[in-house]
Order: sequence, then structure tokens, then C-alpha cells
Amino acid sequence: MSDRESIIADAQRWLDGYRRAWASNDADDIRAIFTDDAEYRYEPWGDPVRGQDAIVASWLVRQDDPGSWSFEGRVIGVDGPLAFIQGETTYASGRSYSNLWVVTLADDGRADAFTEWYMDRSKASEPTGD
Repeated sequence: MSDRESIIADAQRWLDGYRRAWASNDADDIRAIFTDDAEYRYEPWGDPVRGQDAIVASWLVRQDDPGSWSFEGRVIGVDGPLAFIQGETTYASGRSYSNLWVVTLADDGRADAFTEWYMDRSKASEPTGD
């Protein structure tokens, strides 16, 4: 297996772990995918949540109820330790989002950094032509 294939496989395992944590909202599942000093950005312009314990606490405050969402995602590329994941999230409430996640993977496959870019598809509008 090439280095690139290995990183893609690591990114896919990380994505599978993220889905598991999202579905369970279990602190151990969340900890399992982030390094002790990881940074988590809910949007690229915001200050990061720093550290595994802070990420767990923030996640649990913002958690989605199990069964209230669906997510389809895939690894679309890697560059060294960076993994790029494209996804579509749909909530039972009707909200839907297109996602791009940028994840920096540590040697052990956990995330050192996570940044979420998202577009609210439920508020989509026609281009104005400007």
C-alpha cells in the first residue's frame, strides 16, 4: 500500500469514527478520534475549541439527537496529513447542509485539527447574476 493509499485509509477510518461518535454522543467515542491537544473549528473563521476534554464538552452541549440526522460523506482527497471530506447532512427538521471538512491526521489516525466548512442548503437561493 502506498503512503497516499495509507493516508486515505486512515482518513476513512477517522470518518467512520466520527460517524460513530456523532451517532452515539459518547464521550469515549469522541475522545477516540481527537488527539489530546487537538483543535476543533465549527467554522473556519471561529476560534478553535482546544484540547480533547474541551472538544468533548463542546460536542455534548451541541449534540444532535440520535436518529435526527443522516450523513453521506467520503474522503475526496489527501495532501500529506491533510484529509478532505465532502458530505451532505440532512436533519429530520428539513435543514440540510453541504459540508467540506479539513482534517489534519496525526500519525495514530486521530485528528490534530478539524475545520468544518458548510453551506446551508435549506436557505439556497437563485444566483442574482451580480
